[in-house]
Amino acid sequence: MERSSSTVVRLPPGFRFHPTDEELVAQYLKRKVLSYPVPAGIIPEIDFLRHNPADLPGGSEGERYFFNQREAKYRNGSRSNRATRSGSGYWKASGKDKPIIGSRSNQIIGFKKTLVFYQGKPPRGTRTDWIMHEYRLANDSMAMLTNWVLCRIFKKKRNSRVDMEFMDHAEIERPGTPPPLSESSCVTENSDDNGEEVSSQ
Repeated sequence: MERSSSTVVRLPPGFRFHPTDEELVAQYLKRKVLSYPVPAGIIPEIDFLRHNPADLPGGSEGERYFFNQREAKYRNGSRSNRATRSGSGYWKASGKDKPIIGSRSNQIIGFKKTLVFYQGKPPRGTRTDWIMHEYRLANDSMAMLTNWVLCRIFKKKRNSRVDMEFMDHAEIERPGTPPPLSESSCVTENSDDNGEEVSSQ
């Protein structure tokens, strides 16, 4: 594997990083919060509020994964800051948070929040096709130690069956979601890789 100057590891041709929701929470995010070594080390730390989605490291095609530390909109408030630092856009939550269930414990181990990127300033921003899934631990006391979350960002294809007008009522799943993996997050394929809201904590 090659590591670029932006700390994003490039997998060899034919390999794709396809972790399940459970793997992202249990094997990556939880270990990050506890300061344990993270498998493979291919998820970099990025302050994504410094970038528009298209400018994030890793290219504009396919999915990108980042660790990010959430920051409060106000010092004593519960709102998370979702606006880019340049003021060019903001992320807006869509729908309800989805619980992530551990296959072994059958307990909720985390939550997935779906957000959409808007260009401009709220509330008159223009909706884009950029989607983010933000994962957080279900254990609030553990998560609040560092405020780490894990983000998956991708651009929704125009021919998607999901109507953007109904995003507030239905969660958007990433394109080409694979079946759950039991052993490894890295699989081989022959095909090419194609502002603000109230915190639930």
